[in-house]
Amino acid sequence: MKRPINLNFLTVLAFIIIAALSRLWLYAVPNVSPVTAIAIFGGVYFTNKKWAFIIPLAAMWITDLLLNNIVYAQYFEGFVWGGSLWVYGAFAMIILLASKILKKIKPASLIGMSLAASIIFFIVTNIGSWASGFVPYPKTFGGLLLALEAGLPFLRYTLLGDLFFVGLLFGAYELLKYRIPQLATQASR
Repeated sequence: MKRPINLNFLTVLAFIIIAALSRLWLYAVPNVSPVTAIAIFGGVYFTNKKWAFIIPLAAMWITDLLLNNIVYAQYFEGFVWGGSLWVYGAFAMIILLASKILKKIKPASLIGMSLAASIIFFIVTNIGSWASGFVPYPKTFGGLLLALEAGLPFLRYTLLGDLFFVGLLFGAYELLKYRIPQLATQASR
């Protein structure tokens, strides 16, 4: 028996693909990216949590490959695999948190989740850079604080970008659900 097409799954997938592809022309603005919004969006709208992890992380990985090997190719020697385990780990944490916490979509909860996700990303990636030796700070508590302080100028852009893209993705999707009632009744598998 042929399985029916799940319009909701395809719509969520399309939103994630479009948002991920927007990374290819937004790379010039430091730390403004739709990736956190994609992680939150996938964590909320994919009822099968396997897809909530696979699709957003795969979208990020593919666009990382394109960015690192085409846009930023002049800065790398050879093929770049596309990311850091700390970055992907932070986004996996955000997906998990969003899937557990965001049960009802309300502006206040989306703002809170977006801000929490920005802070999680900031802390995990800056601690990861410090622990991995990617930044030139000593492996002391003082060195960790210096690494976190060095990342603070980028945090503002991360917060603003995450709030913008979370609002855009969720707002557009909720508007589409209002316009196409079948989306509201189907679960994303």
